[in-house]
This record gives sequence, C-alpha cells and structure tokens, in this order.
Amino acid sequence: MGSSRELSRLWGTVIAGDLAFLMARAHAISLLNANAALAEFGLQVRSYSVLALAAEDARPTQRELSAFFKLDPSQVVSIIDRLESRNWVRREVDPGDRRVNVVVATDAGRALYGRAREAARIAEGSAFAALSTADQAVLSALVRRIASSAD
Repeated sequence: MGSSRELSRLWGTVIAGDLAFLMARAHAISLLNANAALAEFGLQVRSYSVLALAAEDARPTQRELSAFFKLDPSQVVSIIDRLESRNWVRREVDPGDRRVNVVVATDAGRALYGRAREAARIAEGSAFAALSTADQAVLSALVRRIASSAD
C-alpha cells in the first residue's frame, strides 16, 4: 500500500471529492478494522452482523437478512451455515409461518456475541477516531438515513 506521502497527491483529484468514493473508502477502512478485531472470535463483519441480530432476539428470516444486508440469498445461507456449524446459531421454524425459518442465537452464540461486541465497538472507535463523538453521531444518523431509504 502507498505511503501517506505517495497518496497525498491523489487527494487533489476529482474522484477524491466524490461522495460515493469517499463512502466506499471509509467503508473499506471500517471493514478492515472490524474484521481484524473480529478475527480472534472466528467472525467477520457479515457473520458478526447475522449473529448480532440473532443474539438480540430479532429472529430474522433468511429473506429478511438478504434484504437487510443487500446480499444474495445464497450468501446469507452460507453465513448461517458457518455460524450453525459452530453452534452459534440455529434455524427454527417461525411459529407465525411454519414455511419460514428464523435464525436464533444459541447460548454459546450469545456469549460469543457479548465478547465480540466489545471488540467491534473498539474497532469502530478506532476507525472513526478522526471524528468527535458529536460528529460520529451526526455521521451515523446521516448514513442510517441513506441506508434505510433504500428499503
């Protein structure tokens, strides 16, 4: 990877002012930090996110997970399969619609989530350390508005 000095000349280009580029770069930085922090738990951001929803008793369906994370259904199945093989989640029949399965955290999954959540929080703080707490709250609200408007 290029040094800060090598990259500084690129910050004067048109693309460096493009909002989609800036969001993608910030996303990449955030993912690198989070995946590094979650690696010790055998998780990555996607699997951690599925585990988080299961551990928070959201009882998401695979279809909901696919739509929420903007992932192909086969990717969601693969993530759940990996979590299930480690006994961190299980699929249960939804009592409201027996044709649908929901994802539920096991006791081991809940315990893991508790430990991983702290590591993810620290990684997030590191990724966004250039922002004040107030700026982080504003950024979170703005990005949430963008993310939730696509539903």
